[in-house]
Amino acid sequence: MALFLFCKSPAGPVRMNRIQLILCCFLLSLIIYFFNGSKAAVSSKSVHPLAEVLGMKDGRILKDTSVIKTVDPRHSERTSWGAPLVWGDSHNSVWRRAKLSEQGISVGLLVLVVGTYARFIRHFLTSAETHFLPGQMVTYYILTDNPRTLDPPLDLGPGRHMKVLPAAELPGWDRLAYRRMVLFTETIFELIGKEVDYIFCTDVDQEFVGPVGEEILGDLVATLHPEFFNVQRNQFPYEDQEDSSACVEEDEGDYYYTSEFYGGVVSQMRRLARDCSMLILQDEANKVTARALEESYLNRYLIDHRPTCVLSPEYSWWDSPLTVRVPKKRLVSLGRQCEAYDNRIVKKF
Repeated sequence: MALFLFCKSPAGPVRMNRIQLILCCFLLSLIIYFFNGSKAAVSSKSVHPLAEVLGMKDGRILKDTSVIKTVDPRHSERTSWGAPLVWGDSHNSVWRRAKLSEQGISVGLLVLVVGTYARFIRHFLTSAETHFLPGQMVTYYILTDNPRTLDPPLDLGPGRHMKVLPAAELPGWDRLAYRRMVLFTETIFELIGKEVDYIFCTDVDQEFVGPVGEEILGDLVATLHPEFFNVQRNQFPYEDQEDSSACVEEDEGDYYYTSEFYGGVVSQMRRLARDCSMLILQDEANKVTARALEESYLNRYLIDHRPTCVLSPEYSWWDSPLTVRVPKKRLVSLGRQCEAYDNRIVKKF
């Protein structure tokens, strides 16, 4: 080694002077650095020093104890079972909009407006007129306990209609979340019938802030929950009470879906609303409360009946430290705020 060039001579050991000692230490440091640096370079688990400074882990930036998630630019456009995973500006979405926009399609948008939720309806409808399936025939089905909420009536565009349907007031979020699916079932079976090709159910405390076009259409459509996108399955807040009809086993489930926006063709939506209502009523009779209320039953159903079209979190987004940052926001919640989950989902308006 180079170190011994200074430590030995042909005549035997010699005493190093101060300069030689410094040079030996310097060369030894270089050798140690070279070998350690090579190992770090080939390690696939090494962390960039800048990542440590920023607090990054696995491509995510950690801020205090919360995680700000970002969408991988190489995000998948297909689920494991082959259904499209819709991002609004993808090539596939552009192609679907172009293909379906020329077809005569009728779509129903079903919302429940009772009690204090009435304050959201006019803003919701105004935003839908601008962004929801422009150019298509859309009927707004408004289930409400106060028809005067819509006085004076809104001016709707060509091919857009509104039907106000009576509903009894359901005070309290818990009761509303349990009864809404039952009301949707009755409305789809008894009143909507064959009036439209597709039905989408949504929360009224939202607004459309970007184009939502024909790319969302499918036989059974579900939307990924923005706070549980790109997280491990064991972090999904599936129902875990064994005596609940919404219970999900440890080896079940692909995604966690939000109850704020879902839909499909009339026949599929009839089945979904009916089956979820039966599960809800069964638990209600047994005095069992699912921790995510209506959302628990929707996720149970979508595990047993996988969606044919899955919408990305662009189509259901709200401001929260846990919410994934998406390329473009399209449907945003005005009322839903982030709360500590503590093994349950809390909706606060």
